Amino acid sequence: MSSSTYDLIVIGAGPGGYVAAIRAAQLGLRTVIVEREHLGGICLNWGCIPTKALLRSSEVFHLMERAAEFGLKADKIGYDLDAVVNRSRGVAKQLSSGIGHLMKKNKIDVVMGEASLPGKGKVSVKTDKGVQDLTAKNIILATGARARELPGLEADGDLVWTYKHALQPPRMPKKLLVIGSGAIGIEFASFYNTLGSETTVVEVMDRVLPVEDAEISAFAKKAFTRQGMTIMEKSLVKQLDRSKGKVTAHIETDGKVKKMDFDTVISAVGIVGNVENLGLEALGVKIDRTHVVTDAFCRTGVDGLYAIGDIAGAPWLAHKASHEGVMVAELIAGKHAHPVKPESIAGCTYCHPQVASVGYTEAKAKELGYDVRVGKFPFIGNGKAIALGEAEGLVKTVFDAKTGELLGAHMIGAEVTEMIQGYVVGRQLETTEEDLMHTVFPHPTLSEMMHESVLDAYGRVIHM
Repeated sequence: MSSSTYDLIVIGAGPGGYVAAIRAAQLGLRTVIVEREHLGGICLNWGCIPTKALLRSSEVFHLMERAAEFGLKADKIGYDLDAVVNRSRGVAKQLSSGIGHLMKKNKIDVVMGEASLPGKGKVSVKTDKGVQDLTAKNIILATGARARELPGLEADGDLVWTYKHALQPPRMPKKLLVIGSGAIGIEFASFYNTLGSETTVVEVMDRVLPVEDAEISAFAKKAFTRQGMTIMEKSLVKQLDRSKGKVTAHIETDGKVKKMDFDTVISAVGIVGNVENLGLEALGVKIDRTHVVTDAFCRTGVDGLYAIGDIAGAPWLAHKASHEGVMVAELIAGKHAHPVKPESIAGCTYCHPQVASVGYTEAKAKELGYDVRVGKFPFIGNGKAIALGEAEGLVKTVFDAKTGELLGAHMIGAEVTEMIQGYVVGRQLETTEEDLMHTVFPHPTLSEMMHESVLDAYGRVIHM
């Protein structure tokens, strides 16, 4: 590189970092991005994208098994696990190489190596060719997070897996234990269960998908149970005894410990921010439970140093990281930046059936003091859902009874991860129930249920 001095240094090339770098370059900032492993980060290489490719394969397999319902014939239905995994890895590789192209297109320098911050405005990178020193007035930390491992439940890649092992499985589990029922755990449970694994999910909280609305969680549990999963709530895996080809899990429920045997365990008990070995404490950066403390504009309190994405705390979502990256780049460039509102960021889980939500749950809205109006509409009342053979699901909306503000929307069913954006736009535009009720939704579509749920909140539902 011709110079080691930049307007902006971005550490981490995941969905937060590389997007921040692109936006900064668009705004005329001389930018360099440092990445220690893969362009695209965990999301693109080991998270969002490859898991969705796996889940698409299981979705198609599930449809093939239902061929007779659609008047079709499909004999000797099966799958090739290696081919399924290779397709997933191919999709990730294709997109990762695309990030490299975007860096070149936007004239962003890329340094591959391990970064640390020896002082304010300084970054030292250990590369294959030695140490490279970079300086810039502004630095964005976008180092992401990794899987949390609990004592005694550590992954070994053989009997006990993290998400990385589950993406490239050495075998198809026959009897699978998934520890944790957040998005990661439930997505892997859904994938392996659909392909034939006898699947048990253990959740320490009182319900699966605990961040979702309680009614959606209850609906999801019934759906998963019908699919053959065993769901153990308010339960804790205390110990894993490993032997040849077998793991004995000690699972405590209501004070009683039960021993259960599995051939594979997936641990999905949360994440840990990648804050180590960066030199943050010496700079005066405050860290709370492995995450950098920031204000609404992702400022760390150290002049010129910002933190975005998973390292900066919840919600731990790629699209939140990307939007923060854009915001910080615009802030640095002197533009009128708008802070990201966590309560207006959609969460999506790509299990079967899919789950999506934005805003407050009914319980949270009441806790905050709102007088609420709640609307619901089932998939069974929608013509498109029935025609698709996907009549299992529910759309739920929560409004402020006084102002008509859309406080939250919660959905479970086919393609709700695509539909939720309609409500996200509504919240962004500060839509009221009247705006939504007067909006014409196309027919026949699944989106009509979004309309009906709003109508139901105000006693005007048509098809129920």
